[in-house]
Amino acid sequence: MKSPDGDSSIMDMFEKGKVLKICAPMVRYSKLAFRSLVRKYDCDICFTPMIVASDFMRSVKARDSEFTTNEHDRPLIVQFAAHDAQTLADAACVVAPFSDGVDLNCGCPQRWAMSAGYGACLINKPELVKDMVRHVRNQVDNPNYTASIKIRIHKDLRQTVDLCQKAESAGVSWITVHGRTSEERHQPVHYDAIKTIKDSVSIPVIANGDIKYLRDVESTHKLTGVDGVMAARGLLANPAMFTGYEDTPLECIWDWVDISLEQGTPFTCFHHHLIYMLERVSSQPERKVFNSLSSTSAIIDYLQNTYGPVHDLGT
Repeated sequence: MKSPDGDSSIMDMFEKGKVLKICAPMVRYSKLAFRSLVRKYDCDICFTPMIVASDFMRSVKARDSEFTTNEHDRPLIVQFAAHDAQTLADAACVVAPFSDGVDLNCGCPQRWAMSAGYGACLINKPELVKDMVRHVRNQVDNPNYTASIKIRIHKDLRQTVDLCQKAESAGVSWITVHGRTSEERHQPVHYDAIKTIKDSVSIPVIANGDIKYLRDVESTHKLTGVDGVMAARGLLANPAMFTGYEDTPLECIWDWVDISLEQGTPFTCFHHHLIYMLERVSSQPERKVFNSLSSTSAIIDYLQNTYGPVHDLGT
């Protein structure tokens, strides 16, 4: 599956009865170093952060800064924001040799994205989505390369079902459904809507929204019948979540330190991830001290003094 030669397909991973565990696209966060970490802890597929396809195609600098990977970073899906079929197809052709598929963002509810014609506004343009999927399928010279979409739901679910069936007819590989409308933020996930969508198509469906523990993977599967689940904030808080840990284990924290040092992760990114990981396992005074640290060496000293090195764990 991990071979980049185009002989195997990510679709082979969708087996009956198996629920795939997936790291969501997260702006600033689902970059190579973090993907390397969650792959050590039972994550099956990782997504890049959302990349604006037109910027990516316009600038070599954007390509180099927005898309970094290595030979171990597979299976990998590159997520693009696009509203033009040819631009998306061009971007897909650039990343295809280094990834297993591209995903079209049809779910980002942020105002800047929707006003630019990206993200969740695309759920109201099923013909355009169809066209974009078709362009990718026709122009990437690898029949095993996937083209997927990530959507939010409509208030009128019939529109969402129509969108998904149209995308399926265009050859979409699978669909990730964030079970909220574009107006909803922290309201409960509409599992019934995800189940309705799953029952209305014959391609794999991934559920997204409020996956915080491994038990949520199983309960979401039972409620909806989906083929996989995608986690975002749950993985930020605990990158070892998919292995069944309730909170981030110390071993995982030191793995993050090692990976970050090895890959040259910028300090702010390195620090922010640790702030998320330690939030549930530290007190407010401890967090105040940790959040104010301003160098990598200070962070490593703090972790060693507060928690001890990983070999003291008996893990």
